[in-house]
Amino acid sequence: MAQRIQSIRDIADRYDVMLCDVWGVLHNGVEAFSHASEALAEARAAGMTVVLITNSPRPHPGVKVQIRGLGVRDDAYDRIVTSGDVTRALIAKGPRKVYFIGAEKDLPLLDGLNVEPVGMDEAGIVVCAGLREDDTETVEDYREELAALAARKLPFICANPDLVVERGHRLIVCAGALAKAYEELGCTTEIAGKPHRPIYDKAIAEARDVRGDVDLSRVIAVGDGMPTDVRGAEAYGLDVLYISGGIHAQYYVEGGRTDEAKLAAFLDQERAHPKWWMPRLQ
Repeated sequence: MAQRIQSIRDIADRYDVMLCDVWGVLHNGVEAFSHASEALAEARAAGMTVVLITNSPRPHPGVKVQIRGLGVRDDAYDRIVTSGDVTRALIAKGPRKVYFIGAEKDLPLLDGLNVEPVGMDEAGIVVCAGLREDDTETVEDYREELAALAARKLPFICANPDLVVERGHRLIVCAGALAKAYEELGCTTEIAGKPHRPIYDKAIAEARDVRGDVDLSRVIAVGDGMPTDVRGAEAYGLDVLYISGGIHAQYYVEGGRTDEAKLAAFLDQERAHPKWWMPRLQ
């Protein structure tokens, strides 16, 4: 079982670099968790390098603006690496004519890549950043569309591997759920964000750019998503601090309190082995 800690201070002397998830750890899509920003700012002041690592499909400049607007402090991190950043390399290698699935706000993902958004019949590839109206839509709204794309066996690039994220007290469906549905139709998808290696390679490169050489045994990854944050970091060989109050809390939190036996059973069922856990980053 992972060890419960009360504060980042409890383990700060063990690590030089923190790769910290954003949505679900620093904010819930509506407002920032103030104690989380304070914890990261304090860790940086003590000498730790903090790289935010997020499955947002937006390139990192847009995420910086977004999280600042939600109340995340600028001094809480050194760099930001997004799934959008590393997905752009996949898009650049693919066919030029792109069928884009996502909200208009996610279109900067395609900026400067010499691609052309086109209709389904002209497209040579699908790029999915998310649902077009994620407040109201579900995967079911896309079944017919995905089936038509699958009939043409179009390659499918997923810019946000998350299945769901918190928005306030609701869970919102993400692009990863559409990618999963596309795979269930017998088609393949390409993904560079968490839990896949390219986003971790990029995050470690950013940390090295800030502080020089980085020993992976002194890097800790922080996150609340089991299939993305936890699995990705463990596969990369990193220690993990699991934030239990995020998207999986329904499985072991009752009346606002964590049932540790249920948490242990959940982690065992998921075959996950985080080194540490706490309900919220502080």
